[in-house]
Amino acid sequence: MHIRKYDFDSSRRFFMDKTAMGLGGAGVLTSLWSEMAESGSAEKAYPEELLSIEAYTKGQIKEGDVIDADNIDIVQDLVDPMLYQEVKQDGRKFFIVGTDHDIEQMYPPFYLDSTLKNQGQATFDADGNVKTKDGQPWIGGTPFPDPQNGNELIANLSLSWGRHDQDIFAIPTFALDREGNVNYEYHFVWAQQQTQGLVHPDTPGYGAGGYPGHEDKIRLQSVWFTSPNDVKGTAFMNVWSYDQREFPDLFGYLPAFKRVRRFPTNQRFEPLVAGINLFLSDAWAAGDPMLTWGNFKIVGRGPFLGSMHRNWMPENENWAHPVVGGGQDTSYLYVGKSLLPEVLILEGEPTGYPRAPVSKRRVYIDARVLNYPQAISFDRRGDIWKSFEPGFAQYKKGDYVKTATDGRPEWSWNWVISNDIQSGRITRFHQAETCKGGWKSDWDMGEDLISNYMTQQAMRRLGT
Repeated sequence: MHIRKYDFDSSRRFFMDKTAMGLGGAGVLTSLWSEMAESGSAEKAYPEELLSIEAYTKGQIKEGDVIDADNIDIVQDLVDPMLYQEVKQDGRKFFIVGTDHDIEQMYPPFYLDSTLKNQGQATFDADGNVKTKDGQPWIGGTPFPDPQNGNELIANLSLSWGRHDQDIFAIPTFALDREGNVNYEYHFVWAQQQTQGLVHPDTPGYGAGGYPGHEDKIRLQSVWFTSPNDVKGTAFMNVWSYDQREFPDLFGYLPAFKRVRRFPTNQRFEPLVAGINLFLSDAWAAGDPMLTWGNFKIVGRGPFLGSMHRNWMPENENWAHPVVGGGQDTSYLYVGKSLLPEVLILEGEPTGYPRAPVSKRRVYIDARVLNYPQAISFDRRGDIWKSFEPGFAQYKKGDYVKTATDGRPEWSWNWVISNDIQSGRITRFHQAETCKGGWKSDWDMGEDLISNYMTQQAMRRLGT
């Protein structure tokens, strides 16, 4: 006879008690990070009821099932309020995929190498910035793989967005109104260059104090639009200081004016172009320097249905996902979600932005990978305003694979749905193989991204 020490109620009480006592760390049967670092798997850190959706729901839901308005109530305690409303009231559907437990399927390979190599070396300095214990800028990987509080959680999200030294993403984007009409279609490219916390041995400055000439920064990031013609060439560039108390320098190039100008800090809470819900502040649920926000606290934890695995669609044209729901059955991407044994629910407030339209952001963070399956922003009245919901995957599916420079499978984000629940406007986009203009997604290419795309001269050149 198999006697269950942990069932649904005991796991829920465990998570509630741990949150109430303000305790950090993750795992139920043992320390999650210690188990993952030693065995390479998260399985032994959780009881069976948190590893299988079929066990958790007592057979009511299983892998391969479609969740819709008729059965969403069975898993209501496993989803956030935005997703519940989208399914219950707006025809959204998603399907259940299995939960991966292998640590190598949850991280980019070189980022995982650095996380394991550098564990235990991170601390906060007197100003609140992450440094090594000998006072140097962070040296790469997740700084706090066994986070004990909200400050450590936000640092994990903030210091490396894409978890590569270089990323370039080709992104087709669709903005829909409440009735499900596509009001805008944009194509843009998002590029990032880490300058500290480097993880790839071939990156200039790896293991030597940071990217040459930019050691005082954490990253440079740019975005430029390639379609339609009325916004083609519009570009924005962020220059991020390593000091997380400082606001990024934000520059924009508008082809109609043929000049680069500096944008104010509050531009971070406005759409990049007309009609879309994407704000610079939304990026990676940590789109602003972490010390320009504050009052970070863990407000809950427990199992969750999130899109952290198996969301790459290489068999589809341009890696696109089917669509579903809304007024014309096209508002949402039709995606897979798996049972995540434990998410940590983090809240923070934009303390450095007194005129921000956001009062707080609630981020659901997968305790195993310390990345997020959902982020929800609240307006100044404290009401839910908009979501920023992503999907992730290792880039290996059947015979399809995208590899890092050493041949190991890559990992990255796949798609985002941003729903302004108050206006009914939805923006959905995905990391595509290509976008208009001939740009291709790639990681750690060895290209000089800064000279090519992250200077004012480069912005002007991209705009011509």
